[in-house]
Amino acid sequence: MNTILFELGCEELPPKSLKTLQNALQDNLSQSLGEQNIAFDEIKTFSAPRRLAVQILKVATATPDKMEIKKGPNIKASFDEAGELTKAGQGFLQGLNATGLNLTKDDLITVSDKKGEYIAYEMSVKGEKVDDILPKIIQKALDELPIAKRMRSGEDKHEFVRPVKWVVLMRDEVVIPATIQGLKTDNKTCGHRYHSPAFFVLDNADNYEKLLENHQVIADFAKRQAVITEQVKKLADEVGATAIVPEDLLDEVTALVDYPVALRASFDEGFLQVPQEALISTMQADQKYFCLTDNAGKLLPYFVFVSNIDSKDKSQVIKGNEKVVRPRLADAQFFFLQDQKRPLFALSENLKTRIFQDKLGTIWEKCERIAKLSAFIATQTHANVDNATRAGLLSKCDLASTLVGEFPELQGIAGTYYARLNNEPSEVAESIAEQYLPRFAGDDLPKTDIGVCLALADRLDTMVGIFGIGQVPTGSKDPFSLRRASIGILRILIEKKIALNLVALIEQALKGYGNKLPNLAKTFTDVMEFINARYRAMYEEQGVAVDTILAVQAVNPHMPLDFDDRIWAVQGFKNEPSAKTLAQNNKRVANILAKADEGILADIDERLLTEPAEKALFTALVNAKNATNPRIAQADYKGALNELASLDTPLTQFFDNVMVNADDVNLKANRLALLKQVRQLFLSVADVGELVL
Repeated sequence: MNTILFELGCEELPPKSLKTLQNALQDNLSQSLGEQNIAFDEIKTFSAPRRLAVQILKVATATPDKMEIKKGPNIKASFDEAGELTKAGQGFLQGLNATGLNLTKDDLITVSDKKGEYIAYEMSVKGEKVDDILPKIIQKALDELPIAKRMRSGEDKHEFVRPVKWVVLMRDEVVIPATIQGLKTDNKTCGHRYHSPAFFVLDNADNYEKLLENHQVIADFAKRQAVITEQVKKLADEVGATAIVPEDLLDEVTALVDYPVALRASFDEGFLQVPQEALISTMQADQKYFCLTDNAGKLLPYFVFVSNIDSKDKSQVIKGNEKVVRPRLADAQFFFLQDQKRPLFALSENLKTRIFQDKLGTIWEKCERIAKLSAFIATQTHANVDNATRAGLLSKCDLASTLVGEFPELQGIAGTYYARLNNEPSEVAESIAEQYLPRFAGDDLPKTDIGVCLALADRLDTMVGIFGIGQVPTGSKDPFSLRRASIGILRILIEKKIALNLVALIEQALKGYGNKLPNLAKTFTDVMEFINARYRAMYEEQGVAVDTILAVQAVNPHMPLDFDDRIWAVQGFKNEPSAKTLAQNNKRVANILAKADEGILADIDERLLTEPAEKALFTALVNAKNATNPRIAQADYKGALNELASLDTPLTQFFDNVMVNADDVNLKANRLALLKQVRQLFLSVADVGELVL
């Protein structure tokens, strides 16, 4: 069958890295086999807590023969005037014959490159046995795995992510003798650490997966994960619940077990008075449990865990896990009750001594700035100004709570719970959690008006402050996540259809810092440029062409919602029949105006329009202005571009029949003024000259 089996047996591998290591091993081997021109059908990967393995199916037994050119000295150095070999040429020929060949000068050929011509010999190189070079390929693939920190075991000098205990390397039923990671290869592996700990012989590389299953190891990561998913769902269905199964947690649990056995346990319903996010957090992060919720998403007093042992008395395993989780849930309950001894706002006293950033003051000072900026945004969006101010002052108070101290990921969420308990207005309470939305690409946006105000204010305050002290993000470092903050600002303003101007928002954010920032003008410019630079990545992810984005960026709209309207108008316009000609003519207009060696008049003198084509263009321009201005005022950019398409024929005829750079200075100036107004009219939507059609 020509199946190669390689297995690396280790002490327990890092569960969070196992899937990455498996995929990287496959990629490294595939690349190296390709580089060596070794034919194979496919690579199947396997990974479990104590092993990484691959099956390479239908592998060639040898690399193909190939022709290789041995290059010698240049022609001038190789032959004398009589055409005989010089010492240099003879030395090259003797070197070839020393390998067993029997060549004369007539067997040599001439090859050339950029530097000149050379004597050479084209020889056939027999392919190598794959089994001879495979160990080096495998070792190279292991050496190149993405392992942050490698370790050595005892006196062994070979490094890996965990100590290596055994190595299997076989072609079909035959062991390929080699040394990998300092260990001799064999055909023996071991099964489940507890159910089948003894080593056993693999009779054939094709039987690897089946034999391991007989020894309580499901070696295929995807199959093992599917078993877990099915078992968890079945246990959840039995109590009418839905399991919370984050992808990262599922991968980690899959990497922790050889032979998964899912079991359902429960906890005291009294713990459900604690914010469910805290309970879920501790059960997922600390215990690797899958929590269960009802159809409304409310946490139920059940959880599912996955055991690596098929116990004869599963009730004891369940009781053990219930016993382990109880003190963790009790800790969360204690922190929650402890925090309620004081109102949420009282925690603000602690913020007055906690530093947000050395040069930007305390967290409480940030809260005060957020409150003022939120209030400003509320006036612009017709939200409740008092609630926006109150939400700003409460926005970071939960950072001083014991619950967030224990569970940092609950910042904002804890504040919302405490605000509700303090009978704060509903949208004030909700906004405390919503201020952190969106947290990642594709995440939800704030739902409440005050949440929108708070989310914008928090991000704008951070951006202005950090840029103001010169800590601009670099290619590799963005400690305050300003890129993500910028995209969050744009998403909120665009997707929530909020017509706010970035200029006004950034200017207001700058005012909040008073005299703390040394150069307000530079900070304003830097922040504007930084936010505007995020449009490209954001729209490229949505499938918008780069030239469309550049066309809109060329006119620099300051309102993200307006930018978005223009983007989709231009994207649609590109499909119009006249788009290509208009784009080309706009480029031509832009080039002519750029080369004008004097100031261009603002007004057009109709008396100087002498050619029929320029008169027709002027008339079309006036009509287009009258038609597009109302549409632009209503942000109907698609309609405006459709109206501008009427300039297609007049503009083409103008260039075909009118000499712009006329000898008459006045005619030339008037024609440049005409083109300038055409250009300005198009720039009222976008620079269609940027389009590549």
